[in-house]
Amino acid sequence: MDTEKKKTETDEVLQLVSFKIGNEEFGVDILKVQEINKMMQITKVPNAPSHVEGVINLRGKIIPVIDLRIKLRIERKDYNNNTRIVVLENDNNIVGFIVDEVKEVLRIPKSITEAPPEMVAGIDSKYITSIGKLEDRLLILLDLDEIINNTDVEYEEAELQ
Repeated sequence: MDTEKKKTETDEVLQLVSFKIGNEEFGVDILKVQEINKMMQITKVPNAPSHVEGVINLRGKIIPVIDLRIKLRIERKDYNNNTRIVVLENDNNIVGFIVDEVKEVLRIPKSITEAPPEMVAGIDSKYITSIGKLEDRLLILLDLDEIINNTDVEYEEAELQ
């Protein structure tokens, strides 16, 4: 029985949507992705944290949009034709992530992932669930709970001073 359990754990396949931010490639669970949109008009919200770019109206729903570059403390960059808003649902929260470009849908065995080191590519490891070791590159798997729910109060206050 134990060997059967181990076999299913190692054979578990993660289905991910991958996207780029800067030189790094990230992945999120495909089941959390509702849709992927080109950049659209974002309405600024007064007193929002700096990583919240604003809100969008998506078929009558108002959705907050997070600039992942700011949230992950990666240098700001102008949006271009490849920039996308990835709309995700996590624990009944719907939110958009601004990413540099969407790459592909991937199926990877969970066995090729491992826990992240403390600091990965300058990104705080609290936002990362694991790192996928693909043949030719690394894929950083994001912790949506932490990104969406963590308000980074100290970071925001430091920015204002």
